[in-house]
Amino acid sequence: MDEEQLQRLLAVLRTDKNHMVCDIVLFLLSTGARLNEALHSKWEHIDVEHRVWRIPATNSKSGKMRAVPLNDSALEVLSKQDTEDEFEHVFINRQTGKPYTTIQKVWNRLRNAVNLGHVRIHDLRHQYASFLVNNGVTLYTTGQILGHSTPKVTQRYAHLSTATLQDAAATAADQIKKAS
Repeated sequence: MDEEQLQRLLAVLRTDKNHMVCDIVLFLLSTGARLNEALHSKWEHIDVEHRVWRIPATNSKSGKMRAVPLNDSALEVLSKQDTEDEFEHVFINRQTGKPYTTIQKVWNRLRNAVNLGHVRIHDLRHQYASFLVNNGVTLYTTGQILGHSTPKVTQRYAHLSTATLQDAAATAADQIKKAS
């Protein structure tokens, strides 16, 4: 997503009537988690004090436990949930009293509302990786956060923005100017 698309999506996530699904989408965008990981998240795996979410091996695609750092945006989503003392899972469908198993219908409505017809839920994970890489986080660190097995996998996720590429190219001009 470009900056304008991201702004439109965030505006809809703040105002849509389906607050829980909007929170799930924002949590995905804030953590780079896979949808299944978020839908299976339990309060016992969230450590707000140390700002970490431990995804058990049983919920991880790699079959290994993964620690996901929780940034301010993710912590804000978690603080809005009123499920901690009542339910085992973080994201609960209040109509059924059970954890969500899918959010596809609502996601389709949300992305159509902001004209993101091509963006899949999994693309939020790519967007998160791009946020990190475009802000100078190394591919190694990004891969560790996302739980990738190899740097090649991370490279597929990390899309550099034109501005980041321009800034990188400008460093060569800066060196030439300094040497002149």
